[in-house]
Amino acid sequence: MRITSDLFVAQLVRRLFAAGDFAAVVRRGAEAAGAIFVVARGRSGEITLFGPAVQSLSAETGGRQFMRERAEDEAALEKRFESEARFDPDFWVVEIETERPADFLDIVEEE
Repeated sequence: MRITSDLFVAQLVRRLFAAGDFAAVVRRGAEAAGAIFVVARGRSGEITLFGPAVQSLSAETGGRQFMRERAEDEAALEKRFESEARFDPDFWVVEIETERPADFLDIVEEE
């Protein structure tokens, strides 16, 4: 059984702050099962968007897995989130500032 989105986000934020990094919940979604998007910002200004991994790439661990999505700039992020809102308005957006997003997220790569 997977933990709720609300609990996952709370743990993610707490772990980042404990490591001396930063996190902020930009958009709250459905507490139980809202999709979670993570915007990772490096200290030099680069942006990386992580969205929920497609189920065919997810392991059967029950944990949340993420995959990189294209996001060149703020406009691309805005467009992606507008598109997601039309499809499923119950999603979360968490912004993190760290040089090591893989330390905090289970990231799968497309094959």
